[in-house]
Amino acid sequence: MIRTSEEVRAEFRRKGISISQWAVANGFPPNLVYEVLAKRRNPTRGQTHRIAVTLGLKDGEIVNDQELATAMNA
Repeated sequence: MIRTSEEVRAEFRRKGISISQWAVANGFPPNLVYEVLAKRRNPTRGQTHRIAVTLGLKDGEIVNDQELATAMNA
């Protein structure tokens, strides 16, 4: 289910987790997570895409670096 930025922020508050804590725990730069949540960055590819998919803001697949060469073959 796709969530809104407001829903994601509410979940962080409900669980007592800061956005920065979540970002670091997931290997993302905190400022980039804030940018995606504020809709100042379009999550079309790269880290912004991975952040949005991981947070449930968009539907999509996360392709790791080892799969890049063959990602379009499947």
